[in-house]
Amino acid sequence: MVQIKTPEQIAKMREAGLVVAAIHAATREAAVPGATTKDLDQVARKVLAEHDAKPNFLGYGGFPATICTSVNEVVVHGIPSDDVVLKDGDIISIDCGAIIDGWHGDAAYTAFVGSGHDPELIELSRVTEESMWAGIAAMKQGNRLVDVSRAIETYIRRQPKPGGGKYGIIEDYGGHGIGTEMHMDPHLLNYVEKRRGKGPKLVPGFCLAIEPMVSLGTPKTEVLSDDWTVITIDGTWSSHWEHSVALTEAGPLVLTAPDGGKAKLAEYGIVAAPDPLA
Repeated sequence: MVQIKTPEQIAKMREAGLVVAAIHAATREAAVPGATTKDLDQVARKVLAEHDAKPNFLGYGGFPATICTSVNEVVVHGIPSDDVVLKDGDIISIDCGAIIDGWHGDAAYTAFVGSGHDPELIELSRVTEESMWAGIAAMKQGNRLVDVSRAIETYIRRQPKPGGGKYGIIEDYGGHGIGTEMHMDPHLLNYVEKRRGKGPKLVPGFCLAIEPMVSLGTPKTEVLSDDWTVITIDGTWSSHWEHSVALTEAGPLVLTAPDGGKAKLAEYGIVAAPDPLA
């Protein structure tokens, strides 16, 4: 069953989403050469405390940290550690969440550590982020879940990959419903798998965490011995972007974007729903 939210509940999720946005801003500033991924986790903990919010990653299924810090070939679920020191030229995907009054927010971004990054890495992150926004733009009344998947995949497939070949759309992980839990039905693929059908209709109150993960090579992954860290099987680097989005009567509201998605959705000719906290 898909959990449909009331406007009041969406407002609570917006509160949680703005805490996530604050964590993103603080960790992005702290993701510099010489910092450890454990340092970034401490930054996130401080932001959560300042907003009187709870972490939704810490303890989830036994996960030992507040955020996921996935460096280079790590796709998702990297565990913060004093042993992982960021270097000039690295890329890092930071995935984090927050809970306010029992309602969840969840979002991720890819950052560039230092300078001098290969243009193909910059393009990888751009393609991944823009495919997320294509999926968000497909959050329309009357559409179905598969339309979001199709929008994400279509965008990625249409982008020429520097040096040739194709981008790898990660197959084993995808987006999800979100609300009173971080991960809820429905599961959202980042590509179209015909045997799954069209999925549920998108109606007001429908909330999704839309999160494409894309690699420079394979779509296949493996989990390391810590039972969390997911890497590409060919060692190619990857990018991960995510926003939590609510569909309202007035259109989509990007719960974890500071402006509610207003600027990016305008590029698609879509007016973002009014911010319930404004």
